[in-house]
Amino acid sequence: MTITTQVAIIGAGPAGSLLSQILGRAGIDSVVVERSSRSHVLERIRAGVLEWGSVEVLRDAGVGERMDADGHVHDGASIVWGGRDHLFIDINRHVGSHFMSYGQTPLQEDLYAAAAERGARFIFEAPDVELHDVLGDRPAITFTANGESHRVEADFVVGCDGYHGVARQAIPSTVLRTFEKEYPFGWLGIMSETPPLPDIVYANHERGFALASQRNPMLSRYYVQCPLDDALDDWSDDRFWSELTTRLGPTIGGQVVTGPSIEKSIAPLRSFVAEPMRYGNLFLAGDAAHIVPPTGAKGLNLAISDVHYLSRGLIQHYGDGVDTYLDSYSDMALRRVWSAVRFSWWMTKLLHRFPDQTEFDQRTQEVELDYLASSAFAQASVAEQYAGLPFEI
Repeated sequence: MTITTQVAIIGAGPAGSLLSQILGRAGIDSVVVERSSRSHVLERIRAGVLEWGSVEVLRDAGVGERMDADGHVHDGASIVWGGRDHLFIDINRHVGSHFMSYGQTPLQEDLYAAAAERGARFIFEAPDVELHDVLGDRPAITFTANGESHRVEADFVVGCDGYHGVARQAIPSTVLRTFEKEYPFGWLGIMSETPPLPDIVYANHERGFALASQRNPMLSRYYVQCPLDDALDDWSDDRFWSELTTRLGPTIGGQVVTGPSIEKSIAPLRSFVAEPMRYGNLFLAGDAAHIVPPTGAKGLNLAISDVHYLSRGLIQHYGDGVDTYLDSYSDMALRRVWSAVRFSWWMTKLLHRFPDQTEFDQRTQEVELDYLASSAFAQASVAEQYAGLPFEI
């Protein structure tokens, strides 16, 4: 079975679904192929912090109604360390912006609902996707779904299939450059049906990093730093809550409402960038091209900014016959990627305890946090980067 379309998208996560949505509203046809089941994609527990630029992209794409109703708008985020009262980084005061807590799962539900409403073509459970002739005028992908062999021919192929996907592997090693840094610890995260703290709170503690976040008024997301070789069985709910509240300190920790966990997982931390993000008529977007540690809350936002830049280029190509934005996509997207990678690395280095950390390292961390607390200029710099830099024009 051969399907023809304008844009073939591999991966039905947030990046691929959002790209299909934006293109569909612009009258550009696409087919989305996903190796996993629809339910599996929805079950992934991922990011929950949206930069305001991301919020506006989602609104413009027609998927902002529930986000605006259920999302929590924040003026800033807090940091606690060394037994001090929390430092609030006032993003609204410093840069006149906000961010929003809204989980990836409801966002994915919104994107799938919009796809169903416009009759978009999504094909799930296609685990054996292969790419063909990406340097030619009609690249194609082949795969098996529902026991049948399929071929999708398109003008462009977009790989939104994640770090372990096949799209990036279609770029020859003589062309592709990769940059990677693995961190020597993980994040143990839980979700609980309890009211969250009013603000997102980061903690630097002698026992390790901690984070208090949220998904909705009755769904909290919390993390603690843990060794990579820890198992979930090592962490009872009681142990987790005790460790979290200790690291958040008596003032903030005393405000945490505890309860049974409804999800628990351990995730490693890494930084990864692949260059270029275009090879012929193949484009990469989202986790297929880059991974950042979640400390800076940039992963989902980078996927959205990739889609913003790429959809703009495709709309210009089909609407005006001009390829200015397509030709600049990789360089433009990578400038934002590396900015986010640097900020996420800096936040991770500042707030975690590393296994080989010396007393000198710990003191310099604490002094840097003290400087942040004393300098409005330093706070403004963090606020600007956390809120998200404006998109390039």
